[in-house]
Amino acid sequence: MRAATTLSVVVLASAGIGHAVVSSLDVGIVRVDPFKDMKNRPPKGHGMNVLLVGTDGRDKISAQERRRYRLGGQPCHCTDTMMIVHLSADRERASVVSLPRDSYAELPAHVDRNTGKRHGPHPVKLNAAYAEGGPNLTVRVVEDMTRLKIDHYLEVDFTTFMRTVDVLGGVQVCTAEPLKDSYTGLDLPAGTHTLTGGQALQYVRSRHVDGASDFGRMQRQQRFLAALIERATSSRVLLNPMKFRDVTRAVLSSVRADQGFHTEELLDLGRAMRSFSPSSSEFTTVPVEQTAFPVSGLGSTVKWDKAKAEQLFRTLREDRPLAVRKPSPRRDRTVAVEVAPQSIRVQVENGTTTVGLGRRVDTALAGAGFLTTKAPVDSKERGVKRTVVLYDPRWDRSARSLAAALPGAELRAVPGQGPTLRVIAGGDFRQVRKVRVEDPVQGAARVVRGDEVQCG
Repeated sequence: MRAATTLSVVVLASAGIGHAVVSSLDVGIVRVDPFKDMKNRPPKGHGMNVLLVGTDGRDKISAQERRRYRLGGQPCHCTDTMMIVHLSADRERASVVSLPRDSYAELPAHVDRNTGKRHGPHPVKLNAAYAEGGPNLTVRVVEDMTRLKIDHYLEVDFTTFMRTVDVLGGVQVCTAEPLKDSYTGLDLPAGTHTLTGGQALQYVRSRHVDGASDFGRMQRQQRFLAALIERATSSRVLLNPMKFRDVTRAVLSSVRADQGFHTEELLDLGRAMRSFSPSSSEFTTVPVEQTAFPVSGLGSTVKWDKAKAEQLFRTLREDRPLAVRKPSPRRDRTVAVEVAPQSIRVQVENGTTTVGLGRRVDTALAGAGFLTTKAPVDSKERGVKRTVVLYDPRWDRSARSLAAALPGAELRAVPGQGPTLRVIAGGDFRQVRKVRVEDPVQGAARVVRGDEVQCG
């Protein structure tokens, strides 16, 4: 999650600003030794592999901010997000692979860092590796699962993430449909928004804005990382020594890094990446075979697709692009949904005094593939300004798919209504948007370039 901010340090260093500016900040980095006593490691490949870990550091945030951004509860000091960033040997490409935190993993024998008790090998969810053995065990497990040699380890918490976004003056994101999550407090209408640090934290933490859960969240994190890179490289922060200093201070204030990642590595990377841009980056999630793989004592875990995952990580070992660069296709204006419109039955009602509006909405929805009754009626509610989708909570996925076709529509649960969804057309109705079915897991595994997930 906060991995984006650490990568931005590398990008910002491309300004080539004097050694002294960054050297003075090096001392602020907390050092860890994630490679201690590691044996039988994978052979080093071409390029550089960085394991970026986002941790829960809410104890460093003020009580007021915790209330405002829904960060209640006790800090777990666990890994909230994990990404592998592969920087190509020629420093012209960054490949970012998200690792689901609930991935099924097998820990080797180790000593629990909390209790001092020695554990034998046992299965866990991937994020438990950090809880039981810290950075060292995390790196060991990731290397065992990917057969990639990790060259550097960087760890960032909530505080760093928020401060970095604020120092950059905010980061722009866009959404084709409203994003609302009562758990994090995220509430973004459709459109383009410049997010402050706290708002950005809500955006990358939200898991309840759609049915894709953690996979949808990982895709939003990737979009945000692309947007942050664009913001850092296009703004004048790279040309302003004082601004550069402020940003690097914000990033490095609570970063934990391996003992080999120092000023020289930062500046060498920065000089090599002067031409780095969102189009130089590509994003994906490790291919998944099963999203709810049951394990006794663990519950539901995420099981990787072994063959496809091996192919992905072999591509990184060989320092090749994850996707062949093709001419930019015409932009797909359709919206991805979970349920096919052909299986969603809809009754349209006219909630306004505009004659024929109900018929117009019914015809447009039918044209987009929805199974309408073809018999629109006048609603008992009159003077409706905002279009409403009424649905039985048992058919919530269908309701979200229908609402995606009606930009700005309000979702309203009506227990006991049954499988037929009702649309009360309001005065805000303008058009029905085309939708397409996409499995959120398969969508997350698709490789996209940074410039393909930006606004505009």
